[in-house]
Amino acid sequence: MTRVAAVDCGTNSIRLLVADADPATGRLTDLDRRMEIVRLGQGVDRTGRLAPEALERTFAACRQYAAVVKEHGAEQLRFLATSASRDAENRDDFVAGVREILGVEPEVITGAQEAEFSFTGATKELTGRTDLATPYLVVDIGGGSTEFVVGDQGVRAARSVDIGCVRMTERHLVHEGRITDPPTGAQIAAIQGDVEAALDEAERTVPLREAKTLVGLAGSVTTLAGIALDLPAYDSAVIHHSRIAYAQVDAITDRLLRATHAERAAVPVMHPGRVDVIGAGALILRGIMDRCGATEVVVSEHDILDGIAWSVAG
Repeated sequence: MTRVAAVDCGTNSIRLLVADADPATGRLTDLDRRMEIVRLGQGVDRTGRLAPEALERTFAACRQYAAVVKEHGAEQLRFLATSASRDAENRDDFVAGVREILGVEPEVITGAQEAEFSFTGATKELTGRTDLATPYLVVDIGGGSTEFVVGDQGVRAARSVDIGCVRMTERHLVHEGRITDPPTGAQIAAIQGDVEAALDEAERTVPLREAKTLVGLAGSVTTLAGIALDLPAYDSAVIHHSRIAYAQVDAITDRLLRATHAERAAVPVMHPGRVDVIGAGALILRGIMDRCGATEVVVSEHDILDGIAWSVAG
């Protein structure tokens, strides 16, 4: 058993996992799993730079995480950063700040690497299940990018494309500095157009339609699952490995796109940091299911964060 810590820093959120890893059983036992929405990617699609206030929010979360890692006595820590920091001109400022606070060098990984970690985290515990046919298509809908991975025991093909709930919201739902609430038909169509183009790009590398089981990761997917399950509060244990039908995804997407900010914020499972970006995230998931012909999505709470932890445990 090895005690490890993993940090996944994306465009919208930064997450920490401290766990005991048992390679013999393929099981991670969580000691602490937490998330802060810091919106590191604020404005990156438009400016190409990480905003000072976004960096400070991220560093504040890192200070909290440093205390948690120390408290649990993790033997090793690995910090991976994804889409926003890949795209930013001033990512060296981000790297220096993380190094100072946590004592490790953040690794700004490629989309292909991100996809492999996501696949490992999502599928390691599905091995041997007879009710889920392979190959899997693992889809990780992030803030700035979405990763597509097809595989069974390992990765066959992977691609990262630049559609994410934050990127699509900032690109298409902001008018005169404010998010349109609710979005117009033209704005929704613009997001759908970007999603279709991104799926065309992904499909040049990844055989999306060959997959037998769609596995969906990250906050947009888990939030939709919580709504579909009509939970009174977010409950990761209930959401993990739930199976949500296409008809439910379709109806919830339409509902979210018609709702006002206040109505979305009142949804019991909605994290405050997702209120403005959940509509775009739902559109991405629905577009993927349309393209693949998926009748349901298997929702996983285990994703790139778990894959990072396994990479440390060896």
